[in-house]
Amino acid sequence: EPTSALDVSVQAQIMNLLKNLKKKQISMIFITHDIALASDLCDNIAVMKDGIFVEHNNIEKVLTKPQHHFTKKLLSSVPALKTKLKYSTRRKSLDTILKLDKISVDFPVRKGLLKTEPFRAVSDVSLDIKKGETFALVGESGSGKTTIARVALRLISPTFGKVKFQNKVISNNYRELFEFRKNIQAIFQDPYSSINSFMNVYQIIEEPLVIHKIGDDTDRLEIITKALMDVNLTPVDDFLYKYPHMLSGGQRQRVGIARSLVLNPKFIVADEPVSMIDASSRLDILNLLRNLQKTKGISFLYITHDIATARQFSDKIAVMFFGRIVEMGTSTNIVINPLHPYTRSLIEAVPEPNPENRFRMRKVLSREIFHPNCTIFDSKSNKVIDLHIEQKKHKCKKQYPRFQEIKKNHYVACLL
Repeated sequence: EPTSALDVSVQAQIMNLLKNLKKKQISMIFITHDIALASDLCDNIAVMKDGIFVEHNNIEKVLTKPQHHFTKKLLSSVPALKTKLKYSTRRKSLDTILKLDKISVDFPVRKGLLKTEPFRAVSDVSLDIKKGETFALVGESGSGKTTIARVALRLISPTFGKVKFQNKVISNNYRELFEFRKNIQAIFQDPYSSINSFMNVYQIIEEPLVIHKIGDDTDRLEIITKALMDVNLTPVDDFLYKYPHMLSGGQRQRVGIARSLVLNPKFIVADEPVSMIDASSRLDILNLLRNLQKTKGISFLYITHDIATARQFSDKIAVMFFGRIVEMGTSTNIVINPLHPYTRSLIEAVPEPNPENRFRMRKVLSREIFHPNCTIFDSKSNKVIDLHIEQKKHKCKKQYPRFQEIKKNHYVACLL
């Protein structure tokens, strides 16, 4: 699993590197939980379940004519970019639940022994998330996504800008923050470190209820039982007193989701909730979150580096790059008609289960060939411009492109 903890852009670069090694006649055993990624490199594939090979054949036959039900499940769990969605992406409400208004965040960076200088991690980001809506924030590692999540949760204060929840500015007042955090919860990326390994499932889910002084022991047991049923950890009695080491990664993440539900929040920040889960559980978790949204009317800010899962789960997508939003629109418009070169690069990096992918190198543009203001990329010739020659005279170097509406509800910041 050499790419499981990496964002899709870096993953594609690593896969290109492995393909080059393969051309040099180096043999490989490639271990992965992502069957689409395996099709990018492998000639033969063995599908393993419960310690045995359930299917073993060349990659073409496994992808086109899978025989075992587990292989079929792995293939069906791959999020497809171009398929028609099974649900409507129309706006759920006209009412805004969370508004980030021109948010900028600076962090101090040491320069020498005594001097520090501010580093701008997020610059002039505005988001308007409606009630009952899932808003995806997409970008590679270091783009500022998690910083925005921390601002939305008020774990850090923005250097500039305001956070409004239900049209009310959230201040640093302790009582206001305490009530605010009851209504806005988080689902974390790593189910192995985000829940306490010394607490059982009952204690993990009970903790928010204890902090907010909700109910007695009987009431809490009823609330916890309902939360476990909501996340499909049944029979409940089989899970209540288990410890995290007794659960799979998908089950641990369901416990984390149950913990976020017990306070009956109106808004949930899901920070890459499926990036560390195996592919067979990934689609189950996303479907679970969508069902919870439908039944409970919860709004989501979905943070991810994978634009394919963003399209499957979200109503709207904002693409973030170097701390700025470079493109924003409905999930269908962003994926079907990407306007910014960086968005197109993210889409190009998504692996799909196609055996022909073994014979092509992915044209992924890394951070090194972009300028933070926009991109050094000629969309007409489809070539990357040499930074050393062209960067000084490129107009993106002189000014940041204005964020403008190119089509209805489709915004982009690009001068090309």
